[in-house]
Amino acid sequence: QVQLVESGGGLVQAGGSLRLSCAASGRTLSTYAMGWFRQFPGKERAFVAAFNWNGGSTSYAVSVKGRFTISRDNAKNTVYLQMNTLRPEDTAVYYCAAAAGRYSSAFVRTEQYNYWGQGTQVTVSS
Repeated sequence: QVQLVESGGGLVQAGGSLRLSCAASGRTLSTYAMGWFRQFPGKERAFVAAFNWNGGSTSYAVSVKGRFTISRDNAKNTVYLQMNTLRPEDTAVYYCAAAAGRYSSAFVRTEQYNYWGQGTQVTVSS
């Protein structure tokens, strides 16, 4: 069983940056595929960024490519989402997710993930 806790959300002006963290407990994340999703009010969760267990495969949503970066620190059992050049349309609740298994590809669908954090709110003002 993996427990995920996101942090780092908050209010930022357009053009600013935030770094989200996803700390895991219960299992080491080094053999898990990890992903970040976001949810707008009244919408389903949407893919943001992900990598497979060893980072050999990484994927980004078109809307965030070049602005967001997913990374991990296995020593801290934590995954990060660095978000730069934020826009008001990035305002959402952000979730991290984990999927057990040494798959070769990053997972981009919510149903591929076994574990989810509680979410952290990101608000970008114009």
